[in-house]
Amino acid sequence: MALPPNFLDELRARTPLAAVIGRRMRLARSGRQWKGCCPFHGEKTPSFYVYDDHFHCFGCGAHGDAIGFVMQSQGAAFMEAVEQLAAEAGLDVPKPTPEAAAAERHRLDLAGVLALAEAGYRRRLHLPEGRAALDYFHGRGLTDETIERFGLGWSGEGRGALISDLGKEGVTPDQLVDCGLMRRDEESGRTYDLFFNRVMFPIRDRRGRTISFGGRTLGDGQPKYVNGPETPLFSKRRNLYSLDLAREAVRAGGTLVVVEGYMDVIALAQAGFAGAVAPLGTALTAEQLEELWRLSPVPVLCFDGDGAGARAAARSAELALPLLAPDRTLRLAALSGGEDPDSLVRRQGPAAFQAVIDAATPLADALFDLLKQGVADTTPEQRAAFRTRLEEAARRIADKSLAGEYRQVLLNRFYESRRQMGRGPAGKGQFAPRAARSYPRPAPSSDTAAEERARILTAILLNHPGILHDVDHAYTELDLPPALASTREALRNWAEHADVLDSKRLMDHLTSSGLQQEVDHILAAAPVPLPNCALADAMPAEAEEGWWHIFGFLNVARLRAEVVAAETAFARHMTQENQTRLTALKNALNKVQSGEPDGVDLVAA
Repeated sequence: MALPPNFLDELRARTPLAAVIGRRMRLARSGRQWKGCCPFHGEKTPSFYVYDDHFHCFGCGAHGDAIGFVMQSQGAAFMEAVEQLAAEAGLDVPKPTPEAAAAERHRLDLAGVLALAEAGYRRRLHLPEGRAALDYFHGRGLTDETIERFGLGWSGEGRGALISDLGKEGVTPDQLVDCGLMRRDEESGRTYDLFFNRVMFPIRDRRGRTISFGGRTLGDGQPKYVNGPETPLFSKRRNLYSLDLAREAVRAGGTLVVVEGYMDVIALAQAGFAGAVAPLGTALTAEQLEELWRLSPVPVLCFDGDGAGARAAARSAELALPLLAPDRTLRLAALSGGEDPDSLVRRQGPAAFQAVIDAATPLADALFDLLKQGVADTTPEQRAAFRTRLEEAARRIADKSLAGEYRQVLLNRFYESRRQMGRGPAGKGQFAPRAARSYPRPAPSSDTAAEERARILTAILLNHPGILHDVDHAYTELDLPPALASTREALRNWAEHADVLDSKRLMDHLTSSGLQQEVDHILAAAPVPLPNCALADAMPAEAEEGWWHIFGFLNVARLRAEVVAAETAFARHMTQENQTRLTALKNALNKVQSGEPDGVDLVAA
C-alpha cells in the first residue's frame, strides 16, 4: 500500500527520533546530536549518531529515519513499523481507498503546478516588465546570487498573467485555485489572481519543495504582504519561511534565529546568518516551536524593537511555557527601538547583529521582565498580585522539576527587586512618603457593575483580539448598551476578514470606522480601572482566563457549560491548545465559585 507523503512527513515530524532509538539502546548527548554504540554491529567506541530526522552509523553504514530504525531493529515490515509509530503519535493510518489515492495524485499535481508558477515568476523578474521589482530587490541590498537562491520573482502587473503563462502548459484555473494562486468568487464563479503587482517569495517545506507563495506589493496598496491560503500542501501553522535553508545552516553549526519577516530572513542569510526563519504572517505557533526544537534545543527569538515586537515576545514566551523541557528552551534577543534585523545588518553590518545574538537572554530571565512590563508594585497588594502572576507562569510548565526551577528564578528576581527598591537612591533602607489615604466608596448598583464588566470584557478583546474566536459565542449573547454593541459588531466583522488578529490593526480599523470615542471610553481607567488581564501587556492565557472570570459573574451557568464542553474537547483531542483552554476555563470557574473578586464590585461607578 502506498501511503501519502504528507502523512509520512507528519508521522516523522511527530516522532522524536532520539526517544524511539533510546528505547533500544543507550544514547548520550554529543553537541546538538546524540550518539551511542551501534545496535547493528558490535563496537566498543560509539559511531552511531542520531540527528533530528535521521540516524547514521559511521562504522557499518546503517542509515534511515524512525520508520527505518523500527524495521531494522525489530525486523518489522514497512506497514508494521508505520502502524506502530502512528499509534504512538496519535495518528490514523490512511485507508487504501480510491478517494485517498485520488487525493494523493491531486496533491502531487499541485506540487507540479507550484513549481511551474515559481519558474514563471522568476522569469518575469528578469523581463523588462519586472524591472521595478528587480530594482526593489537591489535597492534592499540583495545580490543576484541571493535573489536566485531564494527563488524571488515578480507576479506581473495585472490580473491574468498567471493563467496566460501556465495555460500553455495545460494548467487549469481550478488547479490554480486549489494551489492558492487564484481565488473564485462564490457568487459569480469567476476566478482571479491572488497575486498581482507583487514581488514574490516562494515558501518551501523542510525538504525544499515549494508549497505556497508570499507576495509584497510595490505600491501603497494594502495589505502590504499576502500569503497563500491553506491548501492540501500548505499549512501556515506548521511551516516556517526558509526552514529548508536553515536546516542546512544549523547542521553546519549556525544559530537558529526566528525573526519576523521575509526580508529579515533574506538579509540575514546574505550577511552570513543562514539559520534564520520567520513565521508566515501569523504569530508563532506551538507546531512551529516543535519544528524549531527539532533543529536546535535553544533557538533564539529576535523581535523588532517596537511595541509590536515586545508583544510578540510576550506571546511567544507564554506559548512556550507548557512545552518547555530540560533539553529544550528559548533565548530572547531584543533590538533597539525601531530597528529590525534587515535594517541593522544593512546599516551596521553582520557584527552588530552577532552582538544582538550573543546578548540574547535565557527565557527564565526574560520572562520576569516581560511579566513586569506595565505592572505597578508600590503597594503590598500590587506586589502580592505580581508575585502570584510569577508563580502562575511557572505552574504552566508541564515538567514539574523545571517548573520548580523557574519558580525559584522568578521569585529570586522578585525579592531582589524589592531589596533594591527598599535601598532607595542612597543604597540605604528608606521609607517612601505616605500617599494620601483613599477611603472606599459605595459599591455600584448591580446594573452599573454589569455594564462595567461588559466594558472590561470588550477592553480585553480590543487589546487581545486573538482570543475572540474562543469567546465569541459567549460574547455575542451579552446584552450590551448601544456604544458597546456597535463596537462589538465592528470588532466581529473585522475579525471575520482579518488575516492576523492584531490589536493595532483592529484599533486602526475601529478608528477609521468612526468609533474612536467608543474605544477611548472602553479603554479608560474610570469609573472602574482595567484589571491586569485587560492591559495590552498581559499574556494571552492571562487575558483569556480573566475574560472568563469576569464573564462568570454575569453568567456562571454558561461558564460551567463551557468547562464541560472544554473537558469533552480535550478528552477527544489531547492537544496543547485544548489543554490551555480547559485550564483557563477551570481557573476562571474556581475563582468565581470561591468568591474571588474581579475588581468591579470594589469600586464605585
